[in-house]
Amino acid sequence: MADVAKLAGVSGQTVSRVANGHSNVDATTRDRVLDAMKTLGYRPNVAARALRTGRSGSIGVIMFSLSTFGNRKTLDAIAMAAADEGYATTLIPILHPSQGAVSDAFVRLSEQAVDGVVIVIEAHVLDSAEIVLPAGLPVVIVDSDAGERYTVVDTDQYQGAQLATQHLLDLGHPQVWHISGPPSSFSAARRTQSWRATLEAANIVPPPVLIGDWSTTSGYELAQSLVARPEVTAIFAANDQMALGAMMAIHEAGREIPASISVVGFDDTEESGAFWPPLTTIHQDFVAVGRLCIDKLIAEIVGGHDTTGTTLVATRLVARSSTAPLGGTPH
Repeated sequence: MADVAKLAGVSGQTVSRVANGHSNVDATTRDRVLDAMKTLGYRPNVAARALRTGRSGSIGVIMFSLSTFGNRKTLDAIAMAAADEGYATTLIPILHPSQGAVSDAFVRLSEQAVDGVVIVIEAHVLDSAEIVLPAGLPVVIVDSDAGERYTVVDTDQYQGAQLATQHLLDLGHPQVWHISGPPSSFSAARRTQSWRATLEAANIVPPPVLIGDWSTTSGYELAQSLVARPEVTAIFAANDQMALGAMMAIHEAGREIPASISVVGFDDTEESGAFWPPLTTIHQDFVAVGRLCIDKLIAEIVGGHDTTGTTLVATRLVARSSTAPLGGTPH
């Protein structure tokens, strides 16, 4: 730091201000200091700064799975939002969600002195009253029904499934069959609950749920039990991959989409517009979810604000060619 100060012709205190991102340095002086840092290959000592400020500039992310589209997009959104605020992210994956696994993950993160933690565990493990998170460390939870005890940010799963189901009913379909995600998933359970409630509100008795595992294969295999039944004219799959599998089964059975069967997915993956026909689906705003997670976490880290409670990010229906009135043209 002394070498940088000498080369830039400023005090060590000015170099410290620039290194720590303080705003009380004029632009010309800042540029001169940054040029000197670059010339000398100077890098601030993060460990020393953490000891001095009590903050590491790092946020931990505990995540159950990277295999699902939603989790990958959520992680990407969190990491990008954190980077925008000058924070690095440290990922701790968990293979099997449990109280012990969550506790172990917090121990591992505490060894790396993170300033706060985002938990993305797509399971009911955090919905239980027995789950206790360490005190004193800011935490935001995604994709959970952890309630008002914690800060929760999530897509409005209920609203999204309602939009999907109501879209098919509005097209005149007398019934909507549902291929759900696994029962262990909070988002899958919430979407199923909403699908059922939407049908019941229309005085329609919901048919049995077909339980999938988010994969294209499960959507394909489950839809095979539906396509031979002429009364099946509308399918709502809990994600786009299972919708794709269902569409494969429909094509193989010789039925047309959407003239014979309409299909709606959930997620609005990058590929969904390239399915044949292009898939009607529910769009999730993962960028907004990630930004809200980081905003709430930093509000607690920096300002000590209480951000407990649940914030839901709205979804929207993306209508494409896989849905239409029965026997009609795409809507």
